Amino acid sequence: MTNSEPALVLDIDGVLRDVSQSYRRALADTVARFGGERPTPEAIDDLKAEGLWNNDWEASQELLRRRGIAVDFGEVVAHFQQQYRGDGGDDPTRWTGYIAQEPLLANPEFFASLTAAGLPWGFFSGATRASARFVLGRLGLAEPVLVAMEDAPGKPDPTGLLAVADRLGAATVVYAGDTAADMLTVGAARQRQPDRRWVAVGVVPPHVLAGDDPEAYRQRLRQQGADAVVDSVLALTPAWLRSQ
Repeated sequence: MTNSEPALVLDIDGVLRDVSQSYRRALADTVARFGGERPTPEAIDDLKAEGLWNNDWEASQELLRRRGIAVDFGEVVAHFQQQYRGDGGDDPTRWTGYIAQEPLLANPEFFASLTAAGLPWGFFSGATRASARFVLGRLGLAEPVLVAMEDAPGKPDPTGLLAVADRLGAATVVYAGDTAADMLTVGAARQRQPDRRWVAVGVVPPHVLAGDDPEAYRQRLRQQGADAVVDSVLALTPAWLRSQ
């Protein structure tokens, strides 16, 4: 740990991109395909609040299981990916699915401001590496520090977050995510590396901000371990990060 400046580590889904009409839509499509009825956004939020279902393929299968429907995991993944990525298979340049229309929640200037201030930053995401790189490329970020689905166990296991923190070399790490699993991951990181200072930041996703009761979601993130809650990743300016 050589950097005295705080490092910012970001989740991607719900933080850098609005996935309410992409990942979550594909999840609902998948459950409806095999289970007959689409889950509501509230039902998906409630499942995510348990802190165990950060992986949307596993979340899809779990919602089906709770309806008493057993579906092979490979079939769940295949249908989900067809909805999310569309045509093109593993080639991101040919993706035509929901991923191609995801609104961005950050901009290149945000990352340029962190770099100009001398603050290290990187990403720990449960998204596949190809999906993560797809959105990071849209932000003009060519080779950032990134730990994705294929690189570490799923949240709330902190292994991936610890790996990013080690690569950034910071004594203080601020991790921003939008789910219970993200907050629990920071708590687990504190247990594994108590010599670092860990700050958990909850980011309220756009579909919740547009709903009837975003304050309930903010309170839920705090109850699950958030040290601070913001409505946009853009609030995490150098000045804000240094104040933590």
